[in-house]
Amino acid sequence: MQRRKKTKLVATLSDFRCTEELVEKLYDAGMDVVRINSAHASQEGAAGIVEMVHKVNPSIPIMLDTKGPEIRVTSIAEQYDGSISFVSGERVEVRGTDTAEPCTRETIYMNVPTIVRDIPVGARMLIADGEVEIRVVEKTAEALTCEFVGDGVLRSRKSVNVPGVSIDLPSVTEKDKRFIEWAVNNDVDFIAHSFVRSARDVKAVQDILDSYGSPIKIISKIENQEGLDNIDEIIEASYGIMVARGDLGVELPAEKIPSTQRMIVERCIAAKRPVIIATQMLYSMVHSPRPTRAEVNDVASAIYERVDAVMLSDETATGDYPEEAVSTMSRIARSIEMDEEHFAPIVDINMVSVDHEITAQVARSAVRACTNLPIRFIITDTLSGRTGRYLSAFRGRKKVLAVCYTLHAQRILALSYGVVPILRTHDENDKYHFLIDAVDFIDQYTHLDDSDLLVSVGGSFGPTRGASYVEIARLADIRRRTVDLAKGRE
Repeated sequence: MQRRKKTKLVATLSDFRCTEELVEKLYDAGMDVVRINSAHASQEGAAGIVEMVHKVNPSIPIMLDTKGPEIRVTSIAEQYDGSISFVSGERVEVRGTDTAEPCTRETIYMNVPTIVRDIPVGARMLIADGEVEIRVVEKTAEALTCEFVGDGVLRSRKSVNVPGVSIDLPSVTEKDKRFIEWAVNNDVDFIAHSFVRSARDVKAVQDILDSYGSPIKIISKIENQEGLDNIDEIIEASYGIMVARGDLGVELPAEKIPSTQRMIVERCIAAKRPVIIATQMLYSMVHSPRPTRAEVNDVASAIYERVDAVMLSDETATGDYPEEAVSTMSRIARSIEMDEEHFAPIVDINMVSVDHEITAQVARSAVRACTNLPIRFIITDTLSGRTGRYLSAFRGRKKVLAVCYTLHAQRILALSYGVVPILRTHDENDKYHFLIDAVDFIDQYTHLDDSDLLVSVGGSFGPTRGASYVEIARLADIRRRTVDLAKGRE
């Protein structure tokens, strides 16, 4: 049926190429969520993307990626023509600045004024994702003396990672605050906050959203060791998690990334939080119409781990083959998900306790029922999206039709594994008619017989009170009850 795959696909769009034709092609190819990277977009450009996406389909959710609190070298001084070459063993001073002092052969300036205070002798500093490495050999109150490890070329405004060292950075930069406030007023559904180190960083974003009464959900990007050290509290404070393997791969040894990714995925599933795997999943497709075999295996591994979503960045934002990249990732997902032997429902693990545990137990029962009976679909109605998200967390084999009462709930559930969210067309006080809404939707894509079994998860006390029952019924009985209820109201 619609979208076909259970694993969702996030695609990054850039304002310079976001046309109605491109959005339609990517959506038809399997794109579920659109990501905007505020590090490379103006507010005007981002507004154009939102307008174009929702012109194609108002149910497509938008995720805004903040730039986040990061360390960067300043620009290169004019006399060096854009870059400075260093040789192994060469020494240079490193200083912090808040005035954009340019880098020279003698001094590298970084955009964090307190950086000298926070970095000890012996620390490694990796510039431009590790292309340039320097090591701190001496320290004074004003400067670090650093030595180049290998030859390197320094270029303007490149990122800096300091593995294993905690740097005093703000939770939200001024630019991020302005973009978050922009998101509140521009129909955005998710904020993917970069370089989250603790629950305090999540709270800083949430406080801004709360001050505007915004329902936007926070996706925390895990990109450094400090974020890993505090992963449990970050998961608890967030709506979802993104494993951003670019900067994380700089901070950790390469061989640690697969096990770290698996650990985060497992903890997110147990906590009923959506989890996204990102960075260079099909990177060769920026300039090639076909992926490498290693990339196909990387995407497949993430899907076997039961992630909610996989993400494309440069492949769709600036690459030569955006539609092919989305189509390729969708085909990989559909193919892997057919391997049902490796996709048993996750119904027996101990889920992390949450406030609405009744909903979790009802959801577990519904998914378990599908393993024992020839059930076609699970159907639920949801006001906030919570019931749909809980059903998703148990990773059942049957798709979940989530009948939503708001457009925002429909959009946020587009990120959850195995959930097909649709917008309700009838009075929410009619507690059974959501089943007919779902059946009417299913009928557009596949045939249902009157003898087919459906599982419904609903609330006997209204949608605001959450799920309270599981019902298993044949389609004929559902239709008959709906007719009887309609007659009774006449």
